[in-house]
Amino acid sequence: MAATGDRVRAVNVAALDALDFTLDRNSPVPLYYQLAQQLEAAIKHGALAPGNLLGNEIDLSVRLGLSRPTVRQAIQSLVDKGLLVRRRGVGTQVVHSQVRRPLELSSLYDDLESAGQAPTTLVTRNESVPASPCVAAALGIAEGVEVTVLERLRSTHGQPVALLRNHLPADLLELGTARLESTGLYRLMRAAGITLHSARQTIGARSATAAEALRLDEREGAALLTMERTAYDDTGRPVEYGTHVYRASRYAFDFQLLVRS
Repeated sequence: MAATGDRVRAVNVAALDALDFTLDRNSPVPLYYQLAQQLEAAIKHGALAPGNLLGNEIDLSVRLGLSRPTVRQAIQSLVDKGLLVRRRGVGTQVVHSQVRRPLELSSLYDDLESAGQAPTTLVTRNESVPASPCVAAALGIAEGVEVTVLERLRSTHGQPVALLRNHLPADLLELGTARLESTGLYRLMRAAGITLHSARQTIGARSATAAEALRLDEREGAALLTMERTAYDDTGRPVEYGTHVYRASRYAFDFQLLVRS
């Protein structure tokens, strides 16, 4: 078993050995930053995949002809971004590339799965509550009418990415916690015969509260992306109102802009 682990580790480290780093010692750009940028590019472009090991700081500094503090600073900057993680007994390991999600009516679960990000879900709330004025307005119902509220923590490769809160009409469909933790909400809607047609969506940003920082493994005050969305079915009925927050260090929206003549 140990021999197999050694072979896997050798393959993982070989991914780093195959990279060609170009460091300009005459540039005003600090060497640690040059190294960090090239490592980040390798992760985002797939040359370094989740699970690949960087080896230890001493080996990397010898290979690149850099001081150990320079290598440590480069690695720490990527640890802070959530691209690398230090694991005791394993070393520095690639966690993921940043999740880049197209700006369209799609499920976060589906997008993460399509990108090979191995999504997992922890349901922290699944109950019926009276609709607040904001929720009632979004769903087109009277204030105080019962709605289902869901709160979920979505992760990839064991690292949290987003806190999701959804309100749905109480009679829309059955939503057991076990099913919600095994797949995405929009998949469950489609399986129940609900055809999602369009949505109204607002994207913003703010700082993480202490509670959000704890759940998202961020520092208090870290940048978060926010999304507020009301989704409609093919009859024009509002079927879901979502208010979500995402780690800005691990998540981005992609826009395609068209020029009108």
